[in-house]
Amino acid sequence: MTIRIGTRGSQLALWQAHYIEKLLNKVDIHAEIVIIQTKGDKILDKALSKIGSKGVFTEELEQQLRDKKIDIAVHSAKDVPSTLPEDLPLLAFTEREIVNDVLVSFDSTAQLNEKSLIVGTSSTRRVALLRHFYPQVQTVDMRGNLQTRLRKLKEGQCQALILAYAGVHRMNYHAHITQRLSLNEFTPAVGQGSIAVQIHDSLSDKKRDRLARAINHLPTAICLQTERAFLRTLQGGCSIPVFGLATWQREKIHLTGGIISLDGKKFLKEKLVGEAEQATQIGKTLATQLLNKGGAQILAEIKAIQNS
Repeated sequence: MTIRIGTRGSQLALWQAHYIEKLLNKVDIHAEIVIIQTKGDKILDKALSKIGSKGVFTEELEQQLRDKKIDIAVHSAKDVPSTLPEDLPLLAFTEREIVNDVLVSFDSTAQLNEKSLIVGTSSTRRVALLRHFYPQVQTVDMRGNLQTRLRKLKEGQCQALILAYAGVHRMNYHAHITQRLSLNEFTPAVGQGSIAVQIHDSLSDKKRDRLARAINHLPTAICLQTERAFLRTLQGGCSIPVFGLATWQREKIHLTGGIISLDGKKFLKEKLVGEAEQATQIGKTLATQLLNKGGAQILAEIKAIQNS
């Protein structure tokens, strides 16, 4: 059996594709990697919130699935929209990496509690959290792949970057991590740290079964099912400062989720524990609680600002 893997062309995306390839090779499935450029790769002079968040890093790969030019598409799980077309389901999630955000700098002493630190990030979640917890920090928009961002950092466009540990780890840039940010303050984006595999519904049951058994990590998949139900209920995307993290502890799901205003002044955060069999409902329930406690108003204000 040969499986064609569709992926973006950045070094990190290719690392992820090759990781999936290795998992498949272990069960005697041959893989070919097909590189596809997405809207998010082409438009680098605008913030994500200005070009639309839905499918910005996935739409072109999905079209290749429909055209049967690839068998599976590999994404960073945090880039996959919470609502997907019915014919393009997610098949599997890899075991999750450490989920924390990290501060990266060529100055080994850089810390967020510095009075005048200039931090580069393209994430509205990270900007809003910085404004809430570290209002003295200045931010600059920083688009591009990991290598591009590090080049901009070296050029002095900022003094530090906030990135997901997973990407920094996979690209072997550990030496530049100056601070691992606490999950209490910087709860990650939904899906952060895992790789998602997407298929077209025309893929045979036999292939689905073999691929899922080779790739899917069940505890991670259940946690991400919870988080994605949470995000879907909020109708959030990567241009909305929403965060959510589910963990599997003693056969139960522990979900922490929240919403924060763009200026960081309004901050809502709630926790919920439930049975793993109720993963989707846990996500929906926590999202509904947040919406009823003021989250709906925060989201309305955010969308009004972004559409103005």
